[in-house]
Amino acid sequence: MSKFQKDLTQGSVAKHLVLFSLPFLASNFLQALYNMADMFFVGRFNGAVGASAVGVGGQVTILMINLIAGLAVGGTVLIAQLVGAGKQDALRKTIGTIFTLYGVAALVMTVVMLIANPHILKLLSDELAYDETLKYVQVCTVGLFFIFGYNAVSAILRGMGDSKHPLLFVGIAAVLNIVLDYVACGPLDMGAAGAAWATVISQGVSFVMSVIFLRKKNFVFDFRLKSFRIDRATAKSLVTIGLPTSIGTTAVSLSFMVLTGVANSIAGMIGTTALSVAGKVNSVAILPTFAMQSAVASMAGQNLGASKPKRAFSTTITGIGIAIAITVVMFVLVQTFAQPIVRFFLGDESAGLDPEVALACVDQSVVYIRSISYDYLFVAFVFNITGLAMAAGHTKFSLVVGLISSLVVRVPAAWILGKVLQMGIMGMGFAAPIATGVSMLIDIVYLASGKWKKTKINVETYHANTAERSRKA
Repeated sequence: MSKFQKDLTQGSVAKHLVLFSLPFLASNFLQALYNMADMFFVGRFNGAVGASAVGVGGQVTILMINLIAGLAVGGTVLIAQLVGAGKQDALRKTIGTIFTLYGVAALVMTVVMLIANPHILKLLSDELAYDETLKYVQVCTVGLFFIFGYNAVSAILRGMGDSKHPLLFVGIAAVLNIVLDYVACGPLDMGAAGAAWATVISQGVSFVMSVIFLRKKNFVFDFRLKSFRIDRATAKSLVTIGLPTSIGTTAVSLSFMVLTGVANSIAGMIGTTALSVAGKVNSVAILPTFAMQSAVASMAGQNLGASKPKRAFSTTITGIGIAIAITVVMFVLVQTFAQPIVRFFLGDESAGLDPEVALACVDQSVVYIRSISYDYLFVAFVFNITGLAMAAGHTKFSLVVGLISSLVVRVPAAWILGKVLQMGIMGMGFAAPIATGVSMLIDIVYLASGKWKKTKINVETYHANTAERSRKA
């Protein structure tokens, strides 16, 4: 077994979940930190206009990543089950296919989005922040290759049971990004574009260093040009598992973009600023639960691959318990310190704005953060049961639940509460816990049904097929 692989089918479930999720949590915290650093430095030096640009621009960037995120999910699930079943040859072929597909997708996405970004932002951004937002998004688009590359490396390693090395790579990116953010937004006065360049450069350096490190450590994949090949059967499995996740995460991103449009129609830049600040706060608040979801997905995947469904179930229940304990603390902290959190991003005044408008940006951000924070009380169930569904390859189920939550419930609820009932930004915030509550009920029924025990991946057949193709080649 490779030094990057870890057997999660033996030993204490709780211990494995905690030890696996902690590096992943730290990794995602650092990733969120350098995303927050963009808004912090731009907000400090460029005020609410810059904060809105980073917030809205970040939504478009996330949309681009989510369009191919399913490949990462499919890769993590397939790799976890192959590791659990001990299929090394199929593992190498799968890794090569993931890297190649990600590279092709990055190049295609870059060209398409450079053309589409101006048209998308006309629907989302306030006029005052449009120019800054466009600069931010276009620079991030240029760096998609590095962003995709880093995510591919992380997805592969986590599927193998390694959450420590992704932490190392993102740590490098985080430190470099914060330094570059300060220089670009402060002394160089580059605004939102400077923050984008800081992100692209830092992730580029992190990705290159991760490849160099893995090659020197005799990683299972050798990174030679001839190894970057797309195996048809592997690609089909990745798409079959990952496409529903891509559609689901893209739908969620689109729903957030629609919500931004609704907020803009209700309160203009004040509304989009509130959503932007809340987005950064939420990205940190749900990190522990997201880390636990990934730990459950990897650990349950290995156990399902090793034909241990009872241990996979125990993994999910334990993950839910740990996540609930953390999210309750997050809820209390956000409710108590909402105003200091907002002022951390926007300061006491916002550059270039009327004092009344600047004050309204702060007040409405506080209102929105407090109302949406009730969502934290439900996500522990949804994220962890989704992790189990992903481990079983039941990504179509996750897709359906995600579509119901984001498009059928949250967007209409935000419109009705915020616009029709005139509850404004507060009403939009309450739409989130309502939608997640509906998802939670559906997920609990799925967990109780036991359908997750029937995995969509037959690793024995998959390994036999890849071995046969290798002999023919």
